[in-house]
This record gives sequence, C-alpha cells and structure tokens, in this order.
Amino acid sequence: MECMKEQNLKSCNCSYEPCSHKGICCECISYHLKSRQLPACCFPNDAERTYDRSFEHFARLVMDNRV
Repeated sequence: MECMKEQNLKSCNCSYEPCSHKGICCECISYHLKSRQLPACCFPNDAERTYDRSFEHFARLVMDNRV
C-alpha cells in the first residue's frame, strides 16, 4: 500500500516539530503503541499539546466526555 503522507498531514495535529513520523500513520501508531501511548490524532488539540499521550490520559478524557 502506498503511503498518503501529504493527505495525512492535512489532519495531523502533532505539535512535536522534530517528529519524523508526521503523516506516516503506520510508523506513528507503531511507535506510540510500543510505549503504551496513542498518537496525537486521538487527542483534542489542547490535550495533545501536553505530550501526555498515555492510555491513561486518553481514558480520563473519555470519562470527561472530551473525546
């Protein structure tokens, strides 16, 4: 399958500028899952900017009806 990096970048809200995975979703997801994290696109922008991408942070946001 061909990566659609340019199209993916349009909806990527990752605020970590030196990220080498931006727009390459398969690499991003794989990278974060290894650390029990979710990628930026799973979080609202204000929550993403905290760089806490943990499953626990995501669960708290779900419980607060923010996701």
